[in-house]
Amino acid sequence: MARASASSFPSVQTCSSDNRHDQTVISDLNGSLLRSPSAFPYFALTAFETGGPLRLLFLLLLYPLSAFLHHFVSESAGIQVLIFASLAGAKLSTIESVARAVLSKFYAEDLHPETWRVLSACGRRCVVTENPTVMVEPFLKEYLGVDAVVGTELGVYWGRATGLVRGGVLAGDKKAEAISRLFGGESVPEIGIGDQKSDLAFLKLCKESYMVPANSELPAVSSVDLPKPIIFHDGRLVQKPTPLLALLTVLYLPFAFFLSLLRIVAGSLLPFHLSLPVLRSLGVRIIIHGTPPPPPSTSSTGVLFILPHRTLLDPVFLSFSLRRPVTALTYSLSRLSELISPINTVRLTRHRATDAAAIKNLLSQGDLAICPEGTTCREPFLLRFSALFAELTDEIVPVAMNVRMSMFYGTTARGWKGLDSFYFFMNPRPVYEVSFLSKLGKEQTCGGGGKSSFQVADHVQRMIAMKLSYECTSLTRKDKYRILAGTDGAVAEKKKGKLVGGGGKYVVRAVFYLCSFWEKVPRGRFWVKVPRLSVGE
Repeated sequence: MARASASSFPSVQTCSSDNRHDQTVISDLNGSLLRSPSAFPYFALTAFETGGPLRLLFLLLLYPLSAFLHHFVSESAGIQVLIFASLAGAKLSTIESVARAVLSKFYAEDLHPETWRVLSACGRRCVVTENPTVMVEPFLKEYLGVDAVVGTELGVYWGRATGLVRGGVLAGDKKAEAISRLFGGESVPEIGIGDQKSDLAFLKLCKESYMVPANSELPAVSSVDLPKPIIFHDGRLVQKPTPLLALLTVLYLPFAFFLSLLRIVAGSLLPFHLSLPVLRSLGVRIIIHGTPPPPPSTSSTGVLFILPHRTLLDPVFLSFSLRRPVTALTYSLSRLSELISPINTVRLTRHRATDAAAIKNLLSQGDLAICPEGTTCREPFLLRFSALFAELTDEIVPVAMNVRMSMFYGTTARGWKGLDSFYFFMNPRPVYEVSFLSKLGKEQTCGGGGKSSFQVADHVQRMIAMKLSYECTSLTRKDKYRILAGTDGAVAEKKKGKLVGGGGKYVVRAVFYLCSFWEKVPRGRFWVKVPRLSVGE
């Protein structure tokens, strides 16, 4: 639909935000509360997260039809095509999970500063949109404090979206009808904000009405100005998928998967002094700062490296930087990730006494790497460090690790973690930055300085945060999984022989069957090393 002329209503920039705390504001979403007038990127994100690349390809094939209907027939028809292409057949619970864990981050990065200025100043906030309510409600209510969300309602059958809608797409006059039902004719909203001619119907119901002029260069609201920062988010795509970027992503995926296999083979099978230059030649950039400590001597215990947790490859890139293998302590690492790992991985049980005994035993054998956060975090925040490591040794070296990914995230809370390494190496030019910090002095440890384990853990957290310019938090693994997956993050014991769910289990079983001869050959650097007896198994 064509945008309303600037003379229809005054610009939202002229709206005063003073003394509005007892007033009601109603805003459209796309093009008004959000800078971008197009809903396609958010449907593309939902399509990819609920149905994978094939669903995204299906959406791209129907997008020209949606655009044609939107501009030449009706806005409702165009949105209906997007809903059908991206959501038909998807579980409603999955759509809700994607909206909460994935879409909120992208919505927050597109928030219009002038509309948010007015919205945040009002005591009662309402958003009306043609998008499905289930897609937008988690972000609007949890992060912006919106009181009511009026959107399109999906048709659902046996817990799955049918691709159709109940009561029609909420556009044009239907927005005005929905607003009238919401307020029941008893009161009139003080402020209405829209951006196109189809919004005029509901804007006329408000005492004051404002238009949001198109301005693609306008910067979005800073994350620090949001009522609630988005620290945890999920999903595989790094950038908001415009139609062009979504098409490039689908076309790039087959080549990207082959490239990731090549990089994984090079990193897993080559000796460390060769794998580093080979990975660099394949586009994986590794930046090393500081002086790595020397290998432990036969008369001393190993060094405990303390890492922030950015991806599951943190200990692997630490080993690349040291040019020697370092045993990694893990918790919920998938069997496939263990299989392709070039270093030893030992599973923790999260039973304090058992884990403490295992860590002490491993330190007597050599260097060890641990991520005290217990889970990954993508944003510039450090989660609370578990203090157990500080009680077990005074040989502690903090290592600040930063990672840059341009297309795909190499972490997940909702999906299968066995693909994390593949997604990381599918990025065109992934970057790992490893900074070795100063080893803790005796006076800064529990044994030599009499510090408590919590004091040592907090000190190490601050050292790493200062180096990375991150913010320390008291959030934990449980907080992350409650927000993103609705669980406490605990890993249930798997039945014997059960590797992963769905069709992926057959792929992994085939890999293990093909590699069954591995137990009969010598274990050297050229073979993947997974300990026979792992802690917790």
